[in-house]
Amino acid sequence: MTEQLTNRIRLLRFMQGEMTQAELGEKIGVTRQTIAAIEAGKYSPSLEAAFKISRVFGVPLEEVFQWQQQAD
Repeated sequence: MTEQLTNRIRLLRFMQGEMTQAELGEKIGVTRQTIAAIEAGKYSPSLEAAFKISRVFGVPLEEVFQWQQQAD
């Protein structure tokens, strides 16, 4: 089994009035490219960035990020 960090950032951005990746990046102090990579699951955010993202959306960390096991 492999484990993977998944997220709901794209959905949460849409629910926040279609916030752009650039706007979210600006709010937490990273680039749009970093947000795109996190969203796509190609990059795991630092714990600090993860908490900042959850605060932007006003939801608990677990509503943004999930740790899932996948069968190989």
